[in-house]
Amino acid sequence: MKAGLLQMVSGVSMPHNLDSAGDLLAQAASQGAELAVLPEYFCLLGQRDTDKLQIAETFGDGYMQNRLSRMAAQHGIWLVAGSLPIAVPGDSNRVRNACLVFNPSGECTARYDKIHLFHFDNGAESYDEARVLQAGDTPVCFDLPSRDGHTWRIGLSICFDVRFPALYQQLAGMGAHLMLVPSAFTHTTGAAHWEVLLRARALDNLVWVGAAAQGGTHENGRRTWGHSMWVDPWGQVLACQAQQAACVMAELDMQLLHERRRQLPGLNPLST
Repeated sequence: MKAGLLQMVSGVSMPHNLDSAGDLLAQAASQGAELAVLPEYFCLLGQRDTDKLQIAETFGDGYMQNRLSRMAAQHGIWLVAGSLPIAVPGDSNRVRNACLVFNPSGECTARYDKIHLFHFDNGAESYDEARVLQAGDTPVCFDLPSRDGHTWRIGLSICFDVRFPALYQQLAGMGAHLMLVPSAFTHTTGAAHWEVLLRARALDNLVWVGAAAQGGTHENGRRTWGHSMWVDPWGQVLACQAQQAACVMAELDMQLLHERRRQLPGLNPLST
């Protein structure tokens, strides 16, 4: 199955960011992708954390969701919309950081709300997503019937989740063949930990891993690590884009996954 990671350097204008996402999606579709993945916060990296509240949408309707639906249908592609703010009923001060999946007909077929919220303070940089985000609590997989004749079971996660192996073990237990990690890693933490975490999650569970990232210096001054990458079930990096907007393509092979699971059957109970 051909798939693309859409690396972005999102700014403070949500409509402009959606235009950029649409351009990258068109690139992925033109290269034969059946699946395309946007990064975390693809729709907005604002001046303040509370900017997310201003563009939050009710699940199932809104400018962003409607436009993403049209994009998926226009290109006949599975679109994983990294994360966008979804309103929390009864709480105007919090949103869910939600990853939505649109099928080639434009229907939203899956939603995952980020479980582990980023908190980091090294004295020079400080982040605390819990100020405006409400954590999710439910692991999510969805099924993608591919042109290769296989039905790919795909596990969803977002950014900081990658530091919590138990979530990925749950996704593996749910039958995942591919795990997606749309992200906006800071340059500081990404330089230290990004690649080793992604490769570890692939090796832990003998799965494919795809991580679409924010990568560059943003309008709000934030600097993200980028390095969107595809990792195979043996922990090998197949493709990587260091910085700036790009479509990172890979051919995902189900037979390779089964081969690795046969070689190390004790590592994953779903080895057949």
